[in-house]
Amino acid sequence: MAITETIPLSRLHKAIPTSMLAAVYRGVNHVRLETVPVPQIGSGELLVRVHTCGICGTDLKKIATGSHSTPRIFGHETSGVVAAIGEGVRDFSIGDRVVMFHHIPCGKCYYCQHKTYAQCEVYKKVGCTAGFEPSGGGFAEYVRVMDWIVCSGTMRIPNNVSFEQACFVEPVNTCMKGIQALGLQEGETVLVIGQGPIGIILGTLAKKARSRVITSDLYPQRLTISKTTFGLGKSIDASRTDTLEAVREQTEGRGADAAILAVGGNSLIRTAMDAARPGGRVLLFAQTVHGDAVIDPGAVCVEEKTLLGSYSASIELQEESVRFVMNREMDLEKLISHRFPLSSSVEALNLAAHPQPNSMKIVIQPGSLWEGRKE
Repeated sequence: MAITETIPLSRLHKAIPTSMLAAVYRGVNHVRLETVPVPQIGSGELLVRVHTCGICGTDLKKIATGSHSTPRIFGHETSGVVAAIGEGVRDFSIGDRVVMFHHIPCGKCYYCQHKTYAQCEVYKKVGCTAGFEPSGGGFAEYVRVMDWIVCSGTMRIPNNVSFEQACFVEPVNTCMKGIQALGLQEGETVLVIGQGPIGIILGTLAKKARSRVITSDLYPQRLTISKTTFGLGKSIDASRTDTLEAVREQTEGRGADAAILAVGGNSLIRTAMDAARPGGRVLLFAQTVHGDAVIDPGAVCVEEKTLLGSYSASIELQEESVRFVMNREMDLEKLISHRFPLSSSVEALNLAAHPQPNSMKIVIQPGSLWEGRKE
């Protein structure tokens, strides 16, 4: 049944087609542009026409490792416009500009009671889809937002905030959760390894917590952006300088009070641990793929270093992250280096999977032509 048969025409923002373009994951390192049906919605649900969707490293890892069944349409850092509303929806109207969290926990299970929300079975059940197995769906023209996400995970975008700024709500939340896990104290020294978009957000939040932030990266261009645009001035060019020696020089030989690894893969875990002082903390933020890694057990036991992990968003930080983004406490649009139309989504994903010195946040914009970026 076509969507226009289940939604009264008077409630449609514009004529909704029966088919749309989407970047469909078909296997390991295989994504192709396809024409697929526009998803139907049920009672309590929304159909959102996608304007901007950021490319997240977790989606790239799923594509590269084949960890998920096919076919799927990924993309979860999504902002857009409500195109249709299901029966019973009262809080949103056609034409509303919105951003969505694709995961929301049940709030009742064992893991929710222990505030480990990312382990909740309802949280793991993705609530946004462009078809096939729900996987976010932002790399498509339209996304179906399921009822529990409409109720608890969908927010309006203020008129003075762009779709590009708004699409950072979910990644900012994940960074806030990581910073919260570290329990930073005023005046502590924090090393952030990696100055891609996530590393810069983590560094900015650590600075906001009144910590002394040291950044490192192999690309001087990224350190320049981090310093000149976002004020993270104490930097280490890891292509020229030994990170461990530089950190110790700046901390009276102790090492950092906390080290954050914002680079995917396991090769720098030992570096992060070595950079932390005895009794310090190490946060693994980008290590989302299971596998072997080199960890010094003596550093944990004898040197009393704490190894922490943080994954995905926290419902408890939802309002704070929305406020941070919508109030433009950080000009997140300046993290975007490349914008691709949906027709070039395969090229966009390839660039994101093989970052260059001049590439930062990469977004796919199915709606860039129909709405235009709001300044």
